[in-house]
Amino acid sequence: MRVGFNLIYLMPGRTGGMETVARELIPAIAAERPDWHLSVFAGRDAADLEGPLRSAVAEWITLPVSATNRLEWVAGEQLLLPGRAHRAGIDLLHSLGATAPLRGSFKRVLSIYDFNYKLVPESHNRLLGAGLDVLVRLGAQRSERVIVCSQSTRVDALRLLKIDPARVDSVPLGLGATSAESLEPTPPRELRERFDVGDRKVVLTLSDKRRHKNIVGLVQAAALIAPERRPRFIVVGYSTPHEREVRARIAALGLDGDFRLANWVSDADREGLFALADVFAFPSVYEGFGLPVLEAMARGVPVVCSNAASLPEVAGDAALTFDPDDHQSLATAIERVLFEAGLAERLRAVGRDRAAQFTWARTAQGTIASYERALASSGRS
Repeated sequence: MRVGFNLIYLMPGRTGGMETVARELIPAIAAERPDWHLSVFAGRDAADLEGPLRSAVAEWITLPVSATNRLEWVAGEQLLLPGRAHRAGIDLLHSLGATAPLRGSFKRVLSIYDFNYKLVPESHNRLLGAGLDVLVRLGAQRSERVIVCSQSTRVDALRLLKIDPARVDSVPLGLGATSAESLEPTPPRELRERFDVGDRKVVLTLSDKRRHKNIVGLVQAAALIAPERRPRFIVVGYSTPHEREVRARIAALGLDGDFRLANWVSDADREGLFALADVFAFPSVYEGFGLPVLEAMARGVPVVCSNAASLPEVAGDAALTFDPDDHQSLATAIERVLFEAGLAERLRAVGRDRAAQFTWARTAQGTIASYERALASSGRS
């Protein structure tokens, strides 16, 4: 069978969780079905991508579009991709970026990870959000199967997209990025110097600087921790215009010496920061899944995360949870992990056990089952 993957959205280093899914899921599918012919359709941004994802597929087909330009992205997906996939003999096309071509001679499967453009519209500009609303809804209606990554997102999908529940498959993701685990992490001393940590404890957050990620809430919580007990907060994730508001709040509360904001770092730095962290904090108000929570747990970092949307499904009882609107609750959770005897060790142990339940092999198996349903279906409804 010939399976194609629509990765036109892929901008290496800038696509967050959707990039992690592509890098981890496609090689896992290749391992489960070595007899399948796998093809990737991507734009110019990913033309030079190397590594396990590239090696897992038989064909890497570059379309003359760039995802940095949303109009090019949509045009490439709707006008160029159907014909190119047809010429490649694709039996089934899996679109991993929440939007999909609306026509084509092949069966279609669409992955949707969240509805932040609808439920937290401030995370997108108004025009982009309206465009996504149309494209996601039509893509879901024209696809044989829709895959979501949590029961929370499934509930949202059924309510917002008005599609037949029988066509929606809930397939949890794996434990986040695994490809960097074999790297030699950047040494703690180097990271302590670079981020001016000194001998202080470290709270790490991996999150792009978007409003619904609630970094401002993390800043507010930090201000509630006494200066002599306050850790260094390191927030790593690509910058957006919202970062100006985050930095303004840090300055207004006199926390410039307590926060370090960085863009995405190298894999070695990322692994080093996990090793350095005493707490991983994830205060988001809305997540379709929350890959960073599992990534931290898998590496033995105690986690505190909000109790919003899908995060309780992911964290289970392996994290301290809090109301993302309650800054004192977040501050208390951080202080408990840092100072309550035995708590950090317990969270490390149960976190590793929890993360081990989420594997990319299981995600691949659930995805393949969805493909089989799509291929067996007679049409869309």
